[in-house]
Amino acid sequence: MAIDWKQYDPKPFFDELIAKPGKPRKPAKPLTDYLSSLDDAEIQSRKAAADSAILEMGISFTVYTEGENIDRAWPFDIIPRVITKAEWERVSEGLEQRLTALNMFINDIYNKQQIFKDKIIPRYVLKQSKNFREQCVGITPPHGVWAHICGTDLVRDGKGDFYVLEDNLRVPSGVSYMLENRQVTKRVFPELFENSSILPVDEYPTQLFDMLASISPRPQDYPEIAVLTPGIYNSAYFEHSFLAQRMGAELVEGADLVVGDDDCVYMRTIDGLERVDVIYRRIDDEFIDPEVFNPDSMLGVPGLMRAWRKGNVGLANAPGAGVADDKVMYAFVPEVIRYYLDEEPILPNVPTYLCVDDKDREYVLDHLDELVVKPANESGGYGMLVGPHATKKQRAEFAQLIQKDPRNYIAQPTLDLSVAPTLCGDDIEPRHLDLRPFILQGVRTDVTAGGLTRVAMRKGSLVVNSSQGGGSKDTWIVDEEN
Repeated sequence: MAIDWKQYDPKPFFDELIAKPGKPRKPAKPLTDYLSSLDDAEIQSRKAAADSAILEMGISFTVYTEGENIDRAWPFDIIPRVITKAEWERVSEGLEQRLTALNMFINDIYNKQQIFKDKIIPRYVLKQSKNFREQCVGITPPHGVWAHICGTDLVRDGKGDFYVLEDNLRVPSGVSYMLENRQVTKRVFPELFENSSILPVDEYPTQLFDMLASISPRPQDYPEIAVLTPGIYNSAYFEHSFLAQRMGAELVEGADLVVGDDDCVYMRTIDGLERVDVIYRRIDDEFIDPEVFNPDSMLGVPGLMRAWRKGNVGLANAPGAGVADDKVMYAFVPEVIRYYLDEEPILPNVPTYLCVDDKDREYVLDHLDELVVKPANESGGYGMLVGPHATKKQRAEFAQLIQKDPRNYIAQPTLDLSVAPTLCGDDIEPRHLDLRPFILQGVRTDVTAGGLTRVAMRKGSLVVNSSQGGGSKDTWIVDEEN
C-alpha cells in the first residue's frame, strides 16, 4: 500500500514537507507525489538499498562508550527535507553576516578589545572564557579571519521561522555526511534528480581547498595542504580522511610533522622533509602544540604555534577561534553584528538566559521544568538538561550545578522544533530535526546549499546528535523557478 499523506498528521508542529494532512507544501509536492507512487515493498527496497550503499561506501561514525569505541554505520533516513532557494538565499546572507561579525569580534578580542572599551559586551564574558588563548594576543591572521570553517546550527520554530541555535567555530564536524547523504540519495532515487532543480553540494571540497589556499604564506597555485587528525580512534576520523582525499591533500598525524630551525613546518615523506603551507587542523587547541599548551599532548606538533605566529604556516581554524564559540558569548552575537557591521541581524537568536546574571538565574531555577539548560563549552549534546523531559531528581541536580558555577550555564525556552516525515520501521512518522550549514571564510565567503539535516529518531525526542541516537537526511534546496 502506498503512502497516504492524509493519514500523516504533524500537529502541533511545523512540518518541512506537509502543511496539513493530505496537503504537501508546494516545493515538496513532486517529492511527496513520487513517494506516494511507491508501494510499501518499493519503499523498503529503497531503504535497504540505502543501507547497503552506506556499508559499501564505508560511511561510519564512532560512538564513545565506557571503555571502548564503537564504529557504527551512518544512520540515514531516505526521505529528504526540502527548502526553497528563495528562502535559503536569505538564510545564507544571514550566515555570512554572522560569521563576518564573529571574525571581526575574535580579531578585536586578540588585539584592541575595543568592544569592551565601548561597553557593548561585559568583560566577564572574556575573563571567564575557557576558550580564550593568551598565546594568541597580538596576532592578526591573513584577511583578519580566525574561524575559517563554521558549522552553525539552525532550527525552525512552530511558525517555520529559522533561528540560530549555536555557532560551532572550533572544529565543526558533519560536512562529509552532508556530501555522502546526497550521494546515497542519488543512488536510491536517481529518477528524482533527472528533471529536478535541486542545488548541488558537491563543490564543497573545491571551495574548502580554495579557502585553505587563500591563507597560504607562499602564494602559489597548489600549496601543500594537510589535514591534521588525532588518528583513527577519533569519532570524526571518517570525515578527516574523506576531506583529505576529496581535496587531494595529505592526511597527517602530529608525528608526521616537524617544525624546523627556520620555524617552518615540514612533513616527513619517503623523499625527505617537504614543507607544509596550510594545516586544516582537527585537533583541539590544547593539544596542537605541547610547547605552548598541554605539555603531555602526543597528538600535536611541537613548535607549531611558533611557526604560525611567524606567518610561516596557515592554520584553520586558527587557535583561539573558540572564544566566540562559548554559549554565553552566543547571547551577545546580535549586539556584535550591530557593533561591527552597523546592520540588524538577519537571523535571530533563540532567547537566552545567562545564569551568571542574578535575575536570569533566579528565573531559570524557578522554571527548570520548562527550559533547556546547556553548559557553555560542551558539544555533541552532552551535559545538557531538557527540562520538560527530565525527572525531578535531574532538575534538582542541575540546580546545584548552576548555583555552583553559574557562568558555565545558559538556558533557553523549549522550542517547538519543526518535524519532517521520517521512515520509522514500516511507517512514516514526524520526527524533530535541525540543520547545520557550513560556512567557509577566507578571502571570500561560501555557504553550502543547505547543510546536514540531523533527525531525532526517537519519537518526541529533541536530541538530534548522532552520538545520542540521532539520524540524518539529505537536504534539498530547490529552485522553484526552474
